[in-house]
Amino acid sequence: MHGEFKTPGGKLVVVDFDVHNERLNNVMVSGDFFLYPEETLERINAALEDMPVASSEDEMLRCLEDAIPDDAALVGFSPGAVVTAVIRGLA
Repeated sequence: MHGEFKTPGGKLVVVDFDVHNERLNNVMVSGDFFLYPEETLERINAALEDMPVASSEDEMLRCLEDAIPDDAALVGFSPGAVVTAVIRGLA
């Protein structure tokens, strides 16, 4: 599955994933945004991995916010943009 969201600042957030047993699998977040440290992207992917597709937007958002280190810098996107892309991919 594939979901995209163009942020108000013009950055694209893309989430590709599979659904198996009503859960997200093989999650890959990408786009033309920037983040530091780079390992943060791995943490974002891991946070979404195995998440039930029936999760609410708030549940997904909390999960992502918990996975992102306090010292991480997300430039051009937010955890909410990732959630929107996932929701669009599930639609």
